[in-house]
Amino acid sequence: MRNKIVAGNWKMNKTLEEAQALTSELIGMIADEVKGNVKVVLCTPFPYLHPVNQQLGSNKRISVGAQNCSEHDAGAYTGETSVSMLKSMNVPYVIIGHSERRQYFGEDGKLLATKVDKALAALLTPIFCCGEPLEIREKGTHEQLVKQQVEESLFHLSAEALKKVVIAYEPVWAIGTGKTATSQQAQDMHAVIRKHLASKYGAVAEEISILYGGSVKADNAKELFACADVDGGLVGGASLKSREFVEIVKAI
Repeated sequence: MRNKIVAGNWKMNKTLEEAQALTSELIGMIADEVKGNVKVVLCTPFPYLHPVNQQLGSNKRISVGAQNCSEHDAGAYTGETSVSMLKSMNVPYVIIGHSERRQYFGEDGKLLATKVDKALAALLTPIFCCGEPLEIREKGTHEQLVKQQVEESLFHLSAEALKKVVIAYEPVWAIGTGKTATSQQAQDMHAVIRKHLASKYGAVAEEISILYGGSVKADNAKELFACADVDGGLVGGASLKSREFVEIVKAI
């Protein structure tokens, strides 16, 4: 059975005090209200990873995740954070290839393949993002692009390594725009990704958790999560509000 995961991407938001307050609220609300085996990941800004992780303590349901990592092991790379640094802080997850990293920082498939390798070597779980911008969706070439993104960054992996990767499909046109892919659009693309994985890895594709990311909210989460190939969500803005985020977690 595939893991059910809801990850909150806080992006560049919150002061430390606000981050700790939000974490405290989530710990209590999730303990009181969330049933089942859903895994919750809080992808905080880098400065908050350690304090939030300390807040979580031995919490078995909630983990922290980094929003990025360097492709380098160590050295003169001012402002960067290596996977060994994340591992040393007991950070189990790392987002790799978010559309904002691709768009604003020019990260391409080859670079992201290196980051995936670094994360796996450090025993971190990569949350690998793929997805198309609006112009590609309108051209009707979105399936081709997403397949290419998956191939470029993941198809060099062994089947055993792939099992340790989480994929997040994020239609870029539905991030922070208020637009959301319909549940059918989400299911269709998740099925495309899983079928493409199966073309190389066979039955292993059925073991890979694929999350949907793109304006996930409490009022659409249940319908999205009911789709056969949608195994959870990568949540942006709604993860900054405790009640909204917990309702999304409960929807799975």
